[in-house]
Amino acid sequence: QVHLVESGGDLVQPGGSLRLSCKASLNIFSLNVMGWFRQAPGKQRELVARILSGSTTYYADFVKGRFTISRDAARDTMYLQMNSLLPEDTAIYYCVGGLGYNFEYWGQGTQVTVSS
Repeated sequence: QVHLVESGGDLVQPGGSLRLSCKASLNIFSLNVMGWFRQAPGKQRELVARILSGSTTYYADFVKGRFTISRDAARDTMYLQMNSLLPEDTAIYYCVGGLGYNFEYWGQGTQVTVSS
């Protein structure tokens, strides 16, 4: 069983930055795909960003230019650097991963709140 543990969620003011971390229980390059989803209150869960084992990245339009996804193999950790945060970025952020192209493994989530 693969375990993914998120950290880094916090309360931040609009325009601020946060870095989320996702620690995996295995070599992260064993996972072909990793990414971040988020779910805001009353809304459906949505894909924020994704990275493949070959380092190809995808970003949802609503975060392009503001968020950056990356991985550190030495730490078996994936990151989401979030800049220029907006109140609408408030959500629970979930780390996800899969051996193929499906997101089989999910973390428990970390709360990000953007508010003045």
